[in-house]
Amino acid sequence: MKTIQTIILTLFVSASLFAQKLDREKIKALKIAHITEQLDLTKTEAQKFWPIYNANEDAEDKLREQSMERRKEKRPEDLSETEAKSLLLDMEKMEKQKVAIHSKMLNELLEILPAKKIIKLYQAERSFKHKMFEEYKKRHTNEKGNR
Repeated sequence: MKTIQTIILTLFVSASLFAQKLDREKIKALKIAHITEQLDLTKTEAQKFWPIYNANEDAEDKLREQSMERRKEKRPEDLSETEAKSLLLDMEKMEKQKVAIHSKMLNELLEILPAKKIIKLYQAERSFKHKMFEEYKKRHTNEKGNR
């Protein structure tokens, strides 16, 4: 009986993780479509833009994951003052790395795109986040109403 329960639990966890991965991939595809539409890149610009942009996204994702893992290690109440200070310094270091990654991307993009399109990129990213937040709120409100 325990074996069956373990198998069923494993299947549910696997399905959940797979669904989360699909959701992330779907969101990424929607973001790419949104940015593509907003920037109106030429074919040449797009060929140069996407590798730079994707490398930046990957680097930021990696930093975000490291930061989340580091913060998950212990609850703030369980940290000693020394551990808390170390965590804060690590968080600051990661923020500096994030700024460096972003700065590098900006410099690389300035070599291939007009500054106006880079500003449009920032606006497109902001509008995409806003759309995603509104969609989340709408779905979350619907879920609460259906309970």
